[in-house]
Amino acid sequence: MIKINLVREGRAPVRGTGAAPAVSAGLGVSAGPANLNTLIIIGLVGVSLVLAAGYWLINNRLLARRQDEVRVRKAEADKLESIIKEVEDFQRRKDSLQNRIDLINQLKQNQKGPVRILDQISRDLPDLVWLDKMTVAGGRITLGGRGLNPNAIANFVENVKNDPYFEEPELGNVSEVSVTPLVYSFDMAFSFTYQPKTPGAASGTPGATGTSTTGTTGTGARRTTTGAPAR
Repeated sequence: MIKINLVREGRAPVRGTGAAPAVSAGLGVSAGPANLNTLIIIGLVGVSLVLAAGYWLINNRLLARRQDEVRVRKAEADKLESIIKEVEDFQRRKDSLQNRIDLINQLKQNQKGPVRILDQISRDLPDLVWLDKMTVAGGRITLGGRGLNPNAIANFVENVKNDPYFEEPELGNVSEVSVTPLVYSFDMAFSFTYQPKTPGAASGTPGATGTSTTGTTGTGARRTTTGAPAR
């Protein structure tokens, strides 16, 4: 039987043979692409750094511009706020003055009635008659006074009746309150209006003013010489 040893045929070639140069040649070829990849990576990193720096510079400029705009807007807002405060103060002063003007006008309007009433009654009041009290309420006037004789009181009633600002008077009791001097008391009530009953009758003295007259009593006539009391 014949045996063949095949182990030696699969072993590596012995050192010093022609196979070694082929291995060294393969190592030299693989070194070139590695350096190229490194250069590419370094270039990409550099470009990234440049882009990052540019992006940072652009954002920094935008941020500075925004901050400048914020400062300008804040200054404008502060200026407008001061103007708004001035306008509000002016409006408050205007409202206060308007309220005072309205109050003054209201007081003048309220004073118009009593002043007109007193003026007309002063015009209608004859000599020898004076008033002790007067009440004005709800367009109604109530008077209480005294006179030196009934005729003088009757003249006062007639003057009020003819006054364009007064309605028909209602004369109350006329009574003697003093003998020396002779004095009579009376009460009277009537309504008033701010518009005269006849156009153009506001100016001028309504009715004839009373003068010194001769009064009569139940016991006989008495001539009065006493001057008219102060009104």
